[in-house]
Amino acid sequence: MDMKITTITPDASAGAADKARLLKRTATDVSSGLTEKQRQLAKKVSQDFEGLFVGMMMKSMRSTVGKDTLTGGGHGDEVYRSMLDQQYADASVKRGGGLGLAKLIEKDIIRQESKKIVRTVDTKE
Repeated sequence: MDMKITTITPDASAGAADKARLLKRTATDVSSGLTEKQRQLAKKVSQDFEGLFVGMMMKSMRSTVGKDTLTGGGHGDEVYRSMLDQQYADASVKRGGGLGLAKLIEKDIIRQESKKIVRTVDTKE
């Protein structure tokens, strides 16, 4: 039995090498091009957005409930009640609870920013 073993050598042309480098950059880590400061900013922005969203939901929910007779109502009560609701919303988001929107938004921001960085990378070295 005569067996021949053939080896396949990849094309070493410049075009194939550039494509391989680009694929390696995109496949290793999606967020590799972002700095820690950019990641922290994405996290803060996403948490702020979720806090705003939860605060608006609480305001809408509060409007469906009757007026509180204990405090007497009035304009001051409305202002401080909305501020308290916003603080509740911000605290729930900062502690990792909330609705989970902040994590999804943060991932999407990082993914979109990483795509911008990968597209601007010069493939010729």
